[in-house]
Amino acid sequence: MRPRILLVTASLDGHARELAAAFEARGAVVVASGLCDVGFDTGARHGLTFPGFGEALPDAVCLRTMDGGSFEAVTRRLSLLHALERLGVLVSNGARAVENCVDKAMTSFLLAGAGLPSPRSFAVESRREAERILAAERRPLVLKPLFGAQGKGLKLVGSVDDLPPAEAIAGSVYYLQRYIGHSSDGRFSDYRVLVSRGRAVAAMRREAACWITNIKQGARACPIEPDPALEALAVAATAAVGGDFCGVDILKDAAGLPQVLEVNSMPAWTGLKKASGLDIAGVRAADLLATLAARRASTPAPDPATPAFA
Repeated sequence: MRPRILLVTASLDGHARELAAAFEARGAVVVASGLCDVGFDTGARHGLTFPGFGEALPDAVCLRTMDGGSFEAVTRRLSLLHALERLGVLVSNGARAVENCVDKAMTSFLLAGAGLPSPRSFAVESRREAERILAAERRPLVLKPLFGAQGKGLKLVGSVDDLPPAEAIAGSVYYLQRYIGHSSDGRFSDYRVLVSRGRAVAAMRREAACWITNIKQGARACPIEPDPALEALAVAATAAVGGDFCGVDILKDAAGLPQVLEVNSMPAWTGLKKASGLDIAGVRAADLLATLAARRASTPAPDPATPAFA
């Protein structure tokens, strides 16, 4: 029987189309949908309904991107992922990994708890406490939105005077991370390592004219030679957040020592694909299907016809 994949994506962009084609090329049936179109229905066979599946369960869920929305909407969508996992469906990345990565404070907490090198980070809701931290640190800190991506909303703050007005702080949460960046010949760089199924599959160096090195902010994707130290660190960081397909951002400090900045549970790969020449969508599809096959071999799959609420 052909595996049925629910491809969760906020839009049918190029990445989603690549993934759908990669799964189909490997014999899977793919239904692409946003989580906003998946519903809870306690009267349904499994308590959930899906476009293209009705009351049946998919064999696996491949999470590409989640729709934005209100706190209530996002909570409901994460609950859908939790519910699918409780029903025995393979979800990649799972809800807990997404929560661990979306919340930068939790990412930093988990990295530190795992003993992995990462810049010291703080997350507080009091402006007075944020000011105290800045005064005590006596060094530049990066102020980041707690929930943010693609280098948006970052600000380098060296003193209390650099803090934006309180009303400009997203959610009134001050997430501050020590700035360890340095430039060479007026340029800045860091590394993105892509981890899939417990191994590093691709990596690149991102070069930029400023300290914000995201591709979406104009950085250039450059190929690099294999670096076992970077790869091992990225694999460990992915394990620390409970992910199985993650993009790990790593920066080398002034002493040349790598430190993990962030872990992304819904990574894009335009720059990485260009730098590495790798068919990343193909890797993603093959690895998820291999995980599904291994699961089926060790544990019987849930029967789509069997009610969850007996």
